[in-house]
Parts: sequence; structure tokens; C-alpha cells
Amino acid sequence: MSGLLTAGSGRPWENDLVAELSRPGAPLPVIRRCVDVSELLAVASTGQASVAVVSADLRRLSSDTVGRLVAAGISVVGVYPAGDERARVRLERMGVPAAVADDVGALAITDLARTAALDAELGPPAQWSAASVAPYAAGPVPPTGLSDDIITGVPEPEPPAASGTVLAVWGPAGAPGRTTVALNLAAEAAEAGVRTLLIDADVYGGVVANALGLLDESPGLAGACRQAANGRLDRAGLAGLSWQVGPLRVLTGIARADRWPEVRPSAIPAVLDLARASAELVVVDCAFAIEADEEISFDTAAPRRNGATLTLLEHADGVLVVGAADPPGVERLVRGLAELGDLLPQVDPRVLLNKQRRTAAGADEAVQAVSRFAGVGVLAVLPEDRAATDKAWRSALPLLQAAPASPLRSAIRDLFKTVAPVRVRADA
Repeated sequence: MSGLLTAGSGRPWENDLVAELSRPGAPLPVIRRCVDVSELLAVASTGQASVAVVSADLRRLSSDTVGRLVAAGISVVGVYPAGDERARVRLERMGVPAAVADDVGALAITDLARTAALDAELGPPAQWSAASVAPYAAGPVPPTGLSDDIITGVPEPEPPAASGTVLAVWGPAGAPGRTTVALNLAAEAAEAGVRTLLIDADVYGGVVANALGLLDESPGLAGACRQAANGRLDRAGLAGLSWQVGPLRVLTGIARADRWPEVRPSAIPAVLDLARASAELVVVDCAFAIEADEEISFDTAAPRRNGATLTLLEHADGVLVVGAADPPGVERLVRGLAELGDLLPQVDPRVLLNKQRRTAAGADEAVQAVSRFAGVGVLAVLPEDRAATDKAWRSALPLLQAAPASPLRSAIRDLFKTVAPVRVRADA
């Protein structure tokens, strides 16, 4: 029979719940009262339980914890102090599917836990049958829905006032110019009157802060992921972590590659949702590597360096793939597109070629090669303009300010008009 885990930080409701489930004929045995997240995850990995009842104030409870419990086949029920709306919202943001106030009593918590256990083992209530429920039931079969005045199934988040578009800029290894494209595309959007947020999500060491002269020792994205994992990130918090550079807002990334665990894949969707609610266009500069870490894929608890990049690409509304317009760059691009298609077949990439120069290969040749070997069209070809990009890096400014007459700047401005998912201001 399935069991139950508790991690209630010693709250009175936990004592009452354990006492209730210790009675003869109780519907669920208590496998263990866990004192912290580490013990909770360790016992969850044994497969003895199908539901965990956790306190909203459990130390180190995060979206990572909830994700690992769900991956282990365990439903999660949260218990929050009665009247504490912030605690309930934190549980919601961490991905806890059902929550209950701590003043409803042990019987109500037991009913919710039993329903959650059945849901974990037998699927949604609509799929239950008398035969499948019988081995788990003690007394009446738990209801498929409990009274709203007792149990709070965590409601759907309120729709944001505005829903922006997330555009991920990715490209294979070989420095094809992902950051240059992402930064200047975002700058053009902001200059055109579009509320724009640029996110540096390169887990191998982002350089957006350096490119804009922001010597940021506290990466905004790492802080956002940390707060999102704890269910504490909101629009005001995201704004507070962002820099304002002219009309453009920037969420800086990690400059040191060894800090990659701070960019948590489980927190990325929440960060992107809030970014959508805060800006009309969200441009994300992604890292190059998307390997799925196959050597550790058997261990769902192992951190994955490329997990954040894969999550970003999966949850983005559009993916712009950047490749260099020379023979090595085209080869890397073709291989990268194949790998992207294998890992995320639902992604429909839009391809552009960067750093095109006559001495390397003609634009038509590069476009034909991509079409022939990757089976995709090329959205745009951007010329190489070393003098303009050097000046932009030297002055810590986007091209539209450092070299407004640059052919590369003009090409990126045209690219923005092509990919812009929002209406551009008429006088831009």
C-alpha cells in the first residue's frame, strides 16, 4: 500500500495528521516524518510513498524539490498558515498542485492526501475504477474534489496584464555572434518603442553585462532563478533585478562558468512567465551547448549544465538560430540544427547567417548549403563589420549608438522588422 511522507517543520498540524493516520484502519501509513528537504528526497527515492505533505515554510523547499518529488512519482500537498496568502502563492509558484490551510483539521488534510495518492498511482480521478481504487481505499473512496471552503486546490495564476513574446537566440559552437545579434536586436526593439527585456542566459559565461559596461557582481538571472525556485519572484522583484540601459531593460547573466548551477532549469519557466508579463518582447541570449548529458540522464537528481538552455529553447515562443556564413560555420550550423531537431522536435527554428564576407563564401552559396544539408531556409544574412562591432564593444554601446550607419546595424534593424511579434511605434 502507498505511504505518506510529512515534512511539517514540527507544526501542530503535522502532529495531528500523524496521530490521525496512526489509528487502526487509517487509509495511508506514515512512512516517515522528515525533518528537512534532504531527508524528504532521500526517502522519496525509495519508492515507498506516493504523497508528501509539506509545510510552506519548510527550509529549502523549492521548485527543484517539487520537481524531484514529482519525478519520483510522488504527489505534493502543501500546508500553509491560515490567512497567509503569500505562503499560498509561494506554493503555487513552486508548482505545488494542491494546498490547504493549516486550520482545516487532520481529517481534511488526510482526505486531500489520499486523493493525491490515488492521483499519483492511478492517474487523474476520471480514470479511476472501483477495482483499481479498492486496494488503496480504507472506508469511503475519497472524493474527486473537496469542498472549496476547506481545501484550496492551488488555482490557476491570474493572467498577466500583458503577455509578451520570448525570442531565444541560439547558435552552435564557434562564436557565430549570438550575443551581438541578441543584444542589438533587443536594442533596436527598445529604440522602436517596444518594451523590451534582454536576458543573458549563457551558462558558460555571459558577456552582455560587459558589452554594455555593466560591471555586475550579482547576476540578475541567477537572483531571479533563486527567487523563482523559492516561489518569491514577482514582477516587482524581476524589475529590481534588471538594469535600465536607456529604453532597454537587461537581466544580466553569470560571468563565471562555474556558477552555472545557479541558473536552475526548474525556475526558468517561472522567470519567463514573469518576463512575458513585464515586457512586450523578451530576447534571450542562450548558451551554445544543448547536449542532454546522456552519461547522467539515468539519475534524475543530477544537475545538468545544459538543462537551462534546453528549458529556455523549449519554452520560448520563437527560436532564432545564428550560424557563421563561412564553411566551418555552415557545417557547425547544419550539425547544430540536426541536434536541436533531435532534442526538441517541436521547436521551429528561424535561421540567419552572420559574419558574411566575400573572401570566405558568397551569401548565395552559404544559403544554398544550409538549404541543401539542413533542409531549412535562411531568414537573413548579416554582413561582417569588424570595425563597427569593435567600436561598439570599446564604447560599451549597441550598434545603433556606436555605429548607426553600419551595414550590420542596418541589417539587424531590418531583421527586427521581420521577426518583431509586436506592433512598432509609428514614429520609430
